[in-house]
Amino acid sequence: MKTFRDYLVETEKTFDYRIKIVGDLPAGFEKEFKDALKQFDPVSLGSFKSTPILAKPQGFANFPNSPVNIMDAEFRYPAAPAQITKIARLLGIDNDDRVMTFDKKWSEGMDKELLGIEDQNQDLLNSPYPPDSAEQKALKADYAAVGKDKAVVKNSASEAKFTIAGGKTPPAETTNDLPMGIKSPMTTIKRPPRPATGANPRG
Repeated sequence: MKTFRDYLVETEKTFDYRIKIVGDLPAGFEKEFKDALKQFDPVSLGSFKSTPILAKPQGFANFPNSPVNIMDAEFRYPAAPAQITKIARLLGIDNDDRVMTFDKKWSEGMDKELLGIEDQNQDLLNSPYPPDSAEQKALKADYAAVGKDKAVVKNSASEAKFTIAGGKTPPAETTNDLPMGIKSPMTTIKRPPRPATGANPRG
């Protein structure tokens, strides 16, 4: 049977961080850094893992061609990024911009996404274009077609056959379909006969 302490530990809220420090670390830095972080009552403190030298470390634009040291930490008390940066500065890190602290779950997602993008973008400048798909080939052929051979013409409404629910709709009636009369719509007064002239002696 679980004790009250077991239930308390299971429901205890903790704060997970991922701490990144770019560049080489001073001698003995890791041990002193972990000792200083004990003020936040750590549940666990991982060891620093260093990446290879990166041409453009993500998030550290001002420090090209440098490795990134990564530590995961879980605390019972929240730690502000500024507090962790201040501790690192006191232990020999010479620039605030060299230290970044993230929520661990957010950082894991970003690191995974960035890693995937990096894998996709490997040496694009020197890689050949992938072959055209069947859809791309069909689109190219249609683009090169002329006149009635184009797909948009072949599928035009004038030639398309549709079945409409309720039967065929009768054509709309326009003024061209009205009977044409000879009676003026303006007046019933008849014009008098024209007078005879030299050009038209009969009037």
